[in-house]
Amino acid sequence: MAKVISIHSFRGGTGKSNITANLAVTIARQGHRVGIIDTDIQSPGIHVLFGLDEEKIDRALNDYLWGRCAIQETAYDVSPLLKFEQGEVAVMSGSFYLIPSSIKAGEIARVLKEGYDVGMLNDGFRDLVDRLKLDFLFIDTHPGLNEETLLSIAISDVLLIILRPDRQDFQGTAVTVDVARKLDVPKLWLVVNKALLSLDYNALQQEVETTYQAPVAGILPLNEEMVRLASSDIFCLRFPNHLFTQRIREIATKVIS
Repeated sequence: MAKVISIHSFRGGTGKSNITANLAVTIARQGHRVGIIDTDIQSPGIHVLFGLDEEKIDRALNDYLWGRCAIQETAYDVSPLLKFEQGEVAVMSGSFYLIPSSIKAGEIARVLKEGYDVGMLNDGFRDLVDRLKLDFLFIDTHPGLNEETLLSIAISDVLLIILRPDRQDFQGTAVTVDVARKLDVPKLWLVVNKALLSLDYNALQQEVETTYQAPVAGILPLNEEMVRLASSDIFCLRFPNHLFTQRIREIATKVIS
């Protein structure tokens, strides 16, 4: 049975999309069929990590929501694009699909002006899992709490909440954790991102777990290599031996189990 994982943060700029992409690719490399759907319709961007530009996207999630096509028609098999720096294909036995949202200004403006039938998302999630025979569906959510975010959280088997070691993030995360508990999410984990290497990670983990009474799946280090990459590729493929990549593997193991 497929597992639905929502990746969420209360505020933008937490590195949510990068974490989603790297986690999903790491799991796909273990032979699983994996999909990512970008439900951050107001400010989409995860497609950039996979080298999909506007000219390459014929159909997007928006087209499904406006009734122009079936949702599986918006899925792109990006497995051939997932390569190590040396050119070796990274996903050999698994499959990897990306369902992007449109980056076209007109499409974004229509969403902001008219909204859309959020209930269609739930049907779309189920159709994707069935049609593509997915083992894991990752949902890259819109920051904050709105109708589509609440839907994504409610149907998830696992919710990963991303936060930085930042007081504003701490406050917003408390609201998200409270909402997730009211929605009875089966598994809720916190992931602390962009933590300085000079911090005491054990003390930070204890502080976060005590504050929210929720387990920390991992603490990811702030690093110059990620800044230099500038969302132009999948970090764990470019830097397979990096500490960040090792931590992503540890979180992936918890998600799979």
